[in-house]
Amino acid sequence: MTIDEWRQRIDAIDRKLVELLNERSRCALAIGQLKRASRLPLYQPEREREILENVARANQGPLSDTAIGRLFERILDEARSIERMAMAEEGGEATPPAPEQKDS
Repeated sequence: MTIDEWRQRIDAIDRKLVELLNERSRCALAIGQLKRASRLPLYQPEREREILENVARANQGPLSDTAIGRLFERILDEARSIERMAMAEEGGEATPPAPEQKDS
């Protein structure tokens, strides 16, 4: 494959990653709503530890477990922000954002 072909493949993977990260974020938003309704704390270190252990087990490289951990720590930071937003909503539930439709 040429460099341009590899770059096109990376671009396609990036689009899939964005889709999956937004899907994950919608889940986090729903969890934030449930935490608010159940009066559960935002930060649950045991769950975050479990997630990091799960992704390390799933890792088959070439990224190191440390690199995967750093990436997921950032993802978890963003998920906490989304949950915080859902928990702060006044007078009802926050609505998960609809997937954006883009013109091709």
